[in-house]
Amino acid sequence: MVSLETNLALQLPVIDFTSRNLKPGTIEWDSVRGNVRKALEDYGCFEALFDKVLVELRKAVFDASKEVFQLPLETKQRVVSKRKYRGYVGNTTFSESIMSFTEKVSQLDIMTRRMIMESFGLDENYINQHLKSTKCLIRLMKYQGVEETEEELDGLEVKTKDDKHWIKVNPSQDSSFIVLGGAMLHVFLNGRVLTGVHRVMRMGTNTRFSAGLFSVPKTEDLIYAPEEMVDSEHPRLYKPVDFEAYFQYTIEGSGRRDLSALRTYCGL
Repeated sequence: MVSLETNLALQLPVIDFTSRNLKPGTIEWDSVRGNVRKALEDYGCFEALFDKVLVELRKAVFDASKEVFQLPLETKQRVVSKRKYRGYVGNTTFSESIMSFTEKVSQLDIMTRRMIMESFGLDENYINQHLKSTKCLIRLMKYQGVEETEEELDGLEVKTKDDKHWIKVNPSQDSSFIVLGGAMLHVFLNGRVLTGVHRVMRMGTNTRFSAGLFSVPKTEDLIYAPEEMVDSEHPRLYKPVDFEAYFQYTIEGSGRRDLSALRTYCGL
């Protein structure tokens, strides 16, 4: 049995999204698109250099998140939700910072998803429909470990394709974001790209803050791979998935500890 250890020699692909000419139909776009596809096929994730989010805004988000976590429990309980990770959203300053951050980072999300769908030859109308059918949500998380600042981003690790090692994520620049392929993208592309399996290793005694932007469906439509993604070499892998039902499965009961949750829940 091979020991699953952190391999410090392995590194995530680094993809540059900072070019002002990065638009569909350009040479720069086609080059980055190829790199995005390969990274998601081989790693399920990559480091994106993306300079649209200024350092001041990044700092404002983490400062606001600290304030929210420090609020009294009774204050947080004034706004509750039956849906996991949807609840207290904070004051005006907090909301403005989060909204601004979301608007900026969602540009990276949209470019990445457009690129990967284009690379597999999906129709332009289909791509536009897909992009319009999703929305982005910010999730703030707090871990015991290293505090996440512009200089200190330790803790995040991603699993290799062969399931034998963890890659320690060390962003190369302050403008870096880690892009992780999600389970629904994996279903939508019929397994052609990996899911970015990741973990946070707790280190030290300080509190570690993390902000994540998540793409989720706007509607209750089932998610499934279009016919263009299915052929004799790539038979359909999953049944149509209800995102909210699957999400609940992964955070409650047996699904929470199931490392093959997607296959267990909707695999064919």
